[in-house]
Amino acid sequence: MIIVTGGAGFIGSNLVYELNQRGESQILIVDNLTNAAKFKNLVGLKAADYIDKVEFLEKVQAGKFNSANIRAIFHQGACSDTMEYNGKYMLQNNFEYSKQLLHFALNKKVQFIYASSASTYGNGVNGFVEKPECEHALNVYAFSKLFFDRYVQQLQGVNNRQIVGLKYFNVYGPQENHKGRMASVAYQFYNQLKAGDTLKLFEGVDGYANGEQRRDFIYVKDVAKVNLFFLDNPQISGIYNCGTGKAQSFNDVAQAVIKHLGRGKIEYIPFPEVLKGKYQSFTQADASKLLAAGYTGGFSDVATGVAEYCQILDQTEGYYA
Repeated sequence: MIIVTGGAGFIGSNLVYELNQRGESQILIVDNLTNAAKFKNLVGLKAADYIDKVEFLEKVQAGKFNSANIRAIFHQGACSDTMEYNGKYMLQNNFEYSKQLLHFALNKKVQFIYASSASTYGNGVNGFVEKPECEHALNVYAFSKLFFDRYVQQLQGVNNRQIVGLKYFNVYGPQENHKGRMASVAYQFYNQLKAGDTLKLFEGVDGYANGEQRRDFIYVKDVAKVNLFFLDNPQISGIYNCGTGKAQSFNDVAQAVIKHLGRGKIEYIPFPEVLKGKYQSFTQADASKLLAAGYTGGFSDVATGVAEYCQILDQTEGYYA
């Protein structure tokens, strides 16, 4: 059995989908469906069972899974709202919960692959290399991820079992509809143009021209490929960037959506005061460590990934079924 926490969420459901493509269906999905819209992400997936995240942890702590035949845990579940300011809630969800699962995996001697975040690099002034001198959290979400990364680093090599953390950069693609304002700009731009003729991008900030702030945009299908690479290579542990290694502008994403729909114009709006000093105007993964580990799956550029994503949005509103 493979366990996927956050399996009804964006990246988690894509991971389950790609496991299904490999013929894997003995999957336990762990999630929280308080946001009922996430059920749509499960419709096109094959899984053995589903359990609420609170009940799951209670059963883990009670030893109910001690005799279960578990191959790996993909821990994708977390509070990913960067505008959430309740630090106690964030640490309980993203740090304490993760610690419990990590020690369960170590005791069970199963692979543990978890979601970290590129937000741990802060404004990126020191670069985007998997080193402490590059890390600086700008909000409590980023801190919760960084704090867990540091906890993990203390335990690397325990029982010689795989522990892998993946620092996700700007992920976009199918099954993110439920994320609302936290959904990718590709999704936001597509829906803006479906509703009208204008895409709204931020004016320039931090020395960047209008719409020229740059991010390492990575297609969610490539994120799944990276996860599965580590599943297939249980001898590899560590914390790795999960990005393309190439920064592209918000204008590039907008133009890809305009090209797909065959219409649209861009309007630049004032940069929000609330985001000043808390915004990453530039991100670009250093992919050297990931490539050195042996990953050869490649990455889609914005033009290719956004075009495919827009086709899925056209056909199924962004779902696999």
